[in-house]
Amino acid sequence: MVKYLPDAGWEPVVLSVDPEDASYPDLDPAMMDDVSSGIHVERTTSWDPYAAYAHLMGKKKSDAVGVGFLGADHTSPKEKFARWVRANLFLPDARVGWVRHAVRAGRRLAKSPGFDAIVSTGPPHSAHLIGQRLATATGKPWIADLRDAWPDPAYQHMLPASDWALGRDERMRQRALGTSDARIAVTNDLAYHMGEATGHVFEVIRNGFDPADLARVREQPQLAWPTMEKARDILDDFLIVHTGNLSPARDPEPLWKALDKVKGSGAWSRLRLVFVGNVDPGIRETAASVLGDRVTYVPYVPHDEAIAWMLSSSLLLLPINRVMGSAGIVTGKIYEYLASGRPILALGEPHGEADGLLSESGAGSLFAYEDVAGLTSAIEHHYRAWEDGESTSGVSNDRLKAYSRKSQAASLAELLDRVVAS
Repeated sequence: MVKYLPDAGWEPVVLSVDPEDASYPDLDPAMMDDVSSGIHVERTTSWDPYAAYAHLMGKKKSDAVGVGFLGADHTSPKEKFARWVRANLFLPDARVGWVRHAVRAGRRLAKSPGFDAIVSTGPPHSAHLIGQRLATATGKPWIADLRDAWPDPAYQHMLPASDWALGRDERMRQRALGTSDARIAVTNDLAYHMGEATGHVFEVIRNGFDPADLARVREQPQLAWPTMEKARDILDDFLIVHTGNLSPARDPEPLWKALDKVKGSGAWSRLRLVFVGNVDPGIRETAASVLGDRVTYVPYVPHDEAIAWMLSSSLLLLPINRVMGSAGIVTGKIYEYLASGRPILALGEPHGEADGLLSESGAGSLFAYEDVAGLTSAIEHHYRAWEDGESTSGVSNDRLKAYSRKSQAASLAELLDRVVAS
C-alpha cells in the first residue's frame, strides 16, 4: 500500500520495529526497494518474548519464530509449555511487547509535521491496540485493517488457550475495534464473520499483487540467477511449484496419493516438485518416500527469485490450511499466482472463496482434500498438454486489473478520504 498511496493523494509515514529488537521468521531486505526514499519510516525498539522462548528451546532467536508452527517439535514438553504461555499470557499475540514503544513513537510523530489519519494492520493484532491508543491520544480517525481473523481459528488447535484467556482476548478485540472509525477485511468471508463476531461493519479491500514486481522479473531474468542457475537441469521438466512456507496444516496429502498411484507405471516420468521456501520436516519425509530425488528444495529466497520460480512452473500448487473456516481463506499468495499467468492447482474447501476466485478468473481448479481422483485427472490433463507442447495458461491480463495493488491502494485512499471528511 505504501508504494502506491502517494499516487492516490496520501503521504504515508510508516511506524515499524527495529529488526535488531524483534525476531522474524524470514527477512528479505530487497523488499525495502519498494519503499521510496522520500517516505519516512520510524523504527522503534521492542520487548520480544521470542528471545525468552529461544533460550527455553535452546535456539538462536532468529530460529525461534516459525510460521504456522512450521518445523516445531509438536511432542516436546518444552514446546507444549511455550505454546501454553503464548496462548494464555501474551494477548492478543506474542508481539504485544511492541505496543508501548510504538505508542510513544506515534505520539511523537503526531506533533510535527503530524498526520491526518491512522491505519493499523494485523496480524499481529497487537498493532490494533497501538492504533486504538494513538487515535485516543491524538483524536485522529483510525482504520483497522484485518488480514486474518481475530482470534484466528487456523491456529486455535495449536494454542491451548484457557476460557479466561479467550474471554480476555475477545474483550480486548471488542474494545479496540469498537472505537475504530472504519474496519477492513481482506475477503468477503472474513468481513462477514468478523462483522458477526463484533457487531461492526467491515469493508473489503483484498490483498493484491504488484504488477511492477512481475514485470521486473520478466524483463530482467538475471534477477533470479542465484537459484535458477543451480537448477538449470530441471527447468525443461514438468514443474509443479509451491512458493512460501509449507506447514503441517497445508500438507498436500491428495497429491502424495495421486503420485503414489502412478508410481512404477512410467506415467508423469518428467514431473518434478519444487518447493521454494521453508517446508515442514514431516512433509519432506513424505515427499521423499513418494518421489525420491524428483523433489527440489529451494531455501527461502528473495521475492524476485520466488516470482521467477512461479513464472517457470508448469503448474502452481496452492494448498489452503485444513482448518475450521477454511472456506473463507484466500491467501495473499493467490494473487501473485494469478498474476504469473500459470495455471493453479489448489486444495481446499470446494465452493469457498478461493474456489470462487479461481473459477471466476479461469486461473485454475480447486479440489477437496479427499478428492484424489479429481486431482489426479487435473494433473493428467496439464501433463498431457505439456507433453504435446500446448502448455495450459492461467488468468488473462484483462481480468487481473481488479487485483492490482495500485487498485487496492486507491480503495484505501478513498476510505481514508471518507473517514477524514466525516
